[in-house]
Amino acid sequence: MVMMRAVASCNSNRQVWVAGAVALLMAVAVRLEIGSAAQVPAMFVFGDSLVDDGNNNYLRSLAKANYYPYGCDFNGGFTGRFTNGRTIVDMLGALLGLPYVPAYKDPNTAGSRVTGGVNYASAGGGILDETGQHFGERYSLSEQVRNFEKTLNNELRRAMSGRSVSEYLAKSIVVLVLGSNDYLNNYLMPSIYSSAYTYTPPQFANLLLNHYTRHILALHSLGLRKFLLAGIGPLGCIPNQRATAMAPPGRCVDYVNNMLGSFNEGLKSLVESLNRNHTGTGAIFLYGNTYGAFGDMLNNPAAYGFKVIDTACCGIGRNQGQITCMPFQVPCDNRNEYLFWDAFHPTSAANAILSWRAYLGPPSDCYPINVQQMALL
Repeated sequence: MVMMRAVASCNSNRQVWVAGAVALLMAVAVRLEIGSAAQVPAMFVFGDSLVDDGNNNYLRSLAKANYYPYGCDFNGGFTGRFTNGRTIVDMLGALLGLPYVPAYKDPNTAGSRVTGGVNYASAGGGILDETGQHFGERYSLSEQVRNFEKTLNNELRRAMSGRSVSEYLAKSIVVLVLGSNDYLNNYLMPSIYSSAYTYTPPQFANLLLNHYTRHILALHSLGLRKFLLAGIGPLGCIPNQRATAMAPPGRCVDYVNNMLGSFNEGLKSLVESLNRNHTGTGAIFLYGNTYGAFGDMLNNPAAYGFKVIDTACCGIGRNQGQITCMPFQVPCDNRNEYLFWDAFHPTSAANAILSWRAYLGPPSDCYPINVQQMALL
């Protein structure tokens, strides 16, 4: 076992997930080209570098991925995605029959382009406004919500051309992938941020969840109704944390993983509370068990076709986790056998499995229903 913390397992479904993920990796480009029927009108994405598709290209930020070898397996090249190929939301969108969702900051994202959704995610951004400030410019969650409101008022209402905006928003899917930076680039950086001195891990999780709740409710008040809230994965197992030498070789940094329990458990409870309190509005909130799905790949890598789970495909230093991919660095050849692309981010192969499980998984993967079931509501 590489993790002390127990994680949800899908032993009986592993072959299904692997087969599905491989098929998704092969078919996603074809689906985008031929245009399969969309199951929802749009997808709106809020998050960090795990799902940023180019917003930080246009910001004065140290957190950028707009250079080779990022995107070396993506047909658009180095677009600002922090992986070798497609992100989780790229693949989730394909499963929903949607084209790639454009980055909010892209100057071409206007007019009819926004009607299929917009990606507001920003590398370095977090639930708290202060998170990631050492990177320079980035969009925190509060700024991302404000940016969505600008899109709604300045672009969407005009582009809808008389169609019902409220019905369109109610049927669209919202994906939120946040929280990792609030730990990695805030709480676990006591030399820069004071949060670790001010809050215990449970107190910090409560702080994050309180802020998160306000922003989720703000999006709900603007008319959005279908939400996927992704939990935080086992950060103690990423190459960056292994490179700190805070754990023996071959093991994760357990104290980092352990502190995430308060947030993930609280997020699942928040989903239950939101579902109870908003039944009258037709809203549905899902909890994506990223920790469990990722933990299953860490604990059973061979079952998913992975051979390297502790070292990045691209980077510098111990476990190639001390510095992310350098410009024009040559990455590993066998990328589908690596769980991690760089010090912080999964490979496209891992993203395929995560998106497939969110889309089709049982309640242990996506609670209380999966994304496909939510899309049909």
